Amino acid sequence: MNILVIGDIVGRPGRRAIRTLLPQIQKDHNIMFTIANAENAAGGRGLSREVMKELLSLNIDVLTMGNHVWDNKEIFGFVDDEHRLIRPANYPPYCPGQGYHVYSAAFNQKIAVVNASGRVFLPSLDCPFRVVDDIVAELQEKSDLIIVDFHAEATSEKLAFAHYFDGRVAAVLGTHTHVQTADEKILPRGTAYITDLGMTGPVDSILGMQKEQVIQKIITQRPVRLEVAKGACQIQAVALTFDEASHNCISIARISQKLPA
Repeated sequence: MNILVIGDIVGRPGRRAIRTLLPQIQKDHNIMFTIANAENAAGGRGLSREVMKELLSLNIDVLTMGNHVWDNKEIFGFVDDEHRLIRPANYPPYCPGQGYHVYSAAFNQKIAVVNASGRVFLPSLDCPFRVVDDIVAELQEKSDLIIVDFHAEATSEKLAFAHYFDGRVAAVLGTHTHVQTADEKILPRGTAYITDLGMTGPVDSILGMQKEQVIQKIITQRPVRLEVAKGACQIQAVALTFDEASHNCISIARISQKLPA
């Protein structure tokens, strides 16, 4: 069972990279299920209905979100209606949307996808450890694999989260920082891990945004309107392979491919 998990999609360039590069990646790695983080997919902040439909039409099975989930207010009109879209589970219970869902995949596999947000240098939500603890207890009898998109800033928090759930979930995959890390591994009790999947978006940028604007904001310490950069784009992700009988992770492989302007 091969699963592809794609790092944060940023704006139109990220969607172009998905549209152009994803089919061959899925073919090369014999991918049977695809997850992508889409919290920056519409103009670099949030998600619109049109962009969600576009991404789901490109053979992506599940879209996860993060701390920018509510930035595009249009999401309130559809987040409750699309089971293939999940937002961080540790938002307050009265927030719209869902934090996890169980999906059917090849070989009659049941794949649970969970989205959670960290709290270090990010908004202070409910404790992701405790919230996901409860979710995992509920999902163990309902799913074959549990994949967690842990949307967090601090490497220490991501590592602590992964080791806390090692052996209880199939994978803990970090998102949010938009820089792919080189620490992909299978933890001692079998959970696949990477600190950050990276970014699917413009290459010549600062985290997907125009460099000059980001530099101006940092130097002047004044508000600056940030826009998605243009030019060459990339897709970054990991391919996970699981044994279909034992559901153990056999391998985790980083993917990083560029598309010229």
